[in-house]
Amino acid sequence: MSMAYVIVARWRPRAGERDKVEAILRELVREVRMEPGNLQFTAQRSNDDPDEFLLYEQYESEQAFRDHQQTPHFKRLVLDGAVPLLARRERQAFTIVE
Repeated sequence: MSMAYVIVARWRPRAGERDKVEAILRELVREVRMEPGNLQFTAQRSNDDPDEFLLYEQYESEQAFRDHQQTPHFKRLVLDGAVPLLARRERQAFTIVE
C-alpha cells in the first residue's frame, strides 16, 4: 500500500447544474470502482453547501491513475459530461504516509 496514489478533487457545478453533476458522479463511482488499479473511489456532497462535491480516489500507483484517465467512461463522464457543467474543478495528488 505504500505506493498508493491518492487524488482529492473538489467540484463545484455551475448554477442549476448540481443534479446533472450528481447523476454523473453516481455513474462514475460505479464505473471507476471496477477498474483494475482502483482501490477506492468515493464521491461526497457537502452537508454545509449542497453545491460542493468532494471526490476521494485511491489507486495502486500513479500509473493506475493515468490509466484511469484514459478509460472511455472517464472521457465520456468527466471530460465530456461533467467538466462543461463545472464552475470549479480542483485536484490534489497525495501519497499515503505509513
